[in-house]
Amino acid sequence: MQRRYDRLFNTGGHRAVGAYLRERIYATFTGLAIVLVVAGSDHEDADHALLALLFGVLGITIAGLVSDMVSHLAVEGEFPHGADWVVLIRVAGGGLSTVVVPGGLMLLGWLEIIDLSTAISAAAIVYIATLGLIGWLAVRRSHARWWERAVALGILIGLGFLVIALQTLAKLV
Repeated sequence: MQRRYDRLFNTGGHRAVGAYLRERIYATFTGLAIVLVVAGSDHEDADHALLALLFGVLGITIAGLVSDMVSHLAVEGEFPHGADWVVLIRVAGGGLSTVVVPGGLMLLGWLEIIDLSTAISAAAIVYIATLGLIGWLAVRRSHARWWERAVALGILIGLGFLVIALQTLAKLV
């Protein structure tokens, strides 16, 4: 993961790395919300679970790419070109990469290699662990004192649970 950050930083600086992390977080929350809704449904269907996850993460990633293109156009006054496209594609790739392991687990459930409910639970764990890792890396890189880092990580975890609860609630009503 460090090599990705280094390449992004060398191409687009701090803003590119920030955009990459932001896109991964959005896509991870989206994937987690989808997995939680599928897990809470009365009739788990393997192809529905897999396709909902793939299309949901693809949709949020494309929305992020469009958002970045429009933002670039508004701020720079021109359409992205050259190195700008490299950064935009790498940022979008970060969002898409969040579906690889959970999607693979869902595929194994669809192929009946593992039980679908096991695949869904494992996918949720992967997403939660990803969010925790991103939060930990962000807090670890800060220059705050140890107890400020602990408070910051606690706040991030609490806000993460709030987002999960709200997304799940929104999909259930």
